[in-house]
This record gives sequence, C-alpha cells and structure tokens, in this order.
Amino acid sequence: MPVPSDTRLAALCRGFMESPSARLVIDDWADQLAMSRRAFTRFFRKETGISLSIWRQQAAVFTALPRLAAGETVTAVALDLGYDSVAAFTTMFRRMMGAAPRTYFSAPEQY
Repeated sequence: MPVPSDTRLAALCRGFMESPSARLVIDDWADQLAMSRRAFTRFFRKETGISLSIWRQQAAVFTALPRLAAGETVTAVALDLGYDSVAAFTTMFRRMMGAAPRTYFSAPEQY
C-alpha cells in the first residue's frame, strides 16, 4: 500500500485503514483538505502513484485478507467493509487478486 508523505493525507489514509468503507467519497476527503475535487485527485495520485479508487480497493483487500484467512465469511467481511452486496465485493476482490475470495486460499501457490 502506497502511503502519502503529506501528513494530512496520510492521516486520512490511516483513518480509512482503521475503518475501511466502500462508501468513501472523494469530495469528502477533498473538503477535509480544503481542495477542489480535481486538485485533490491530482494531489492524491502525486502522493501515492495511484488513484483514490484503486487505493481504496487495495486497502479493502489488505483489510479483508487476514479476516478471510481466519475463516470469516465473505458476507461478513463484505458488509463490514461497506459493500452493498457480496457480489460487488467479490467482483472487486477478483479484479484485484485474480480469484474470488472463496477460492483465493484454496490454491495460494497459483496467486
């Protein structure tokens, strides 16, 4: 996970990692840093090398992996992370990790 060097942005990212949510709104973070949406998106990409959307997805996977490995259900993890449906979480997870959450741990040497 890329971590921004800007202390204000790093604090927002740390807060998100402590309580991730699929409902993160760019405008909310831009407002907290007193920036326009466009300025914020450029600033975030400059600080992390990726868009906020991709960073958020990476953070969700980073948070979900240990929980899924510990045996928590995909449904519980998906809903805790703020996804509206298990299907939405599974689609994002598959796109990021190359396999659905249920199958990711069945043959880890493939991933």
